[in-house]
Amino acid sequence: MIRFIAYVWLGLVLGVSFLATPIKFRAKSLTRPVALDVGRTTFHAFGKLEWVLSLALVVITVQVRDSLEPVDWFLIALVLVIVVGQTLWLIPRLDVRVAAIIAGEEVPRSHLHSVYAGAEFVKALALLLLGAWTAGHV
Repeated sequence: MIRFIAYVWLGLVLGVSFLATPIKFRAKSLTRPVALDVGRTTFHAFGKLEWVLSLALVVITVQVRDSLEPVDWFLIALVLVIVVGQTLWLIPRLDVRVAAIIAGEEVPRSHLHSVYAGAEFVKALALLLLGAWTAGHV
């Protein structure tokens, strides 16, 4: 079941973060503030779904804990830490920037978007490895 959750979650991350999000910024008729507002709304909804997936992963992990190997625990913890970090630290800071841009303010360049993209990449890789690694023993 961990494998199933990992692969479903991976598909969602790939679809939302690596496909839908970059594509919307290529739409010529969509202004940057509108695209950012759509992105903010999307990522807030996706964040809620990720908490549901996190809870499911924790519940399943508790049920199969005796068959987990150290690498399983590491990958599960890594995914959960990323979700917590994005929710409590990163997304609120990105929200402030988006609100300022929507309000027409000039905002200085920031590394926050790159940090978010990097976290999504690491999360996707961890989910891929978790699904592949647990296939043989959980």
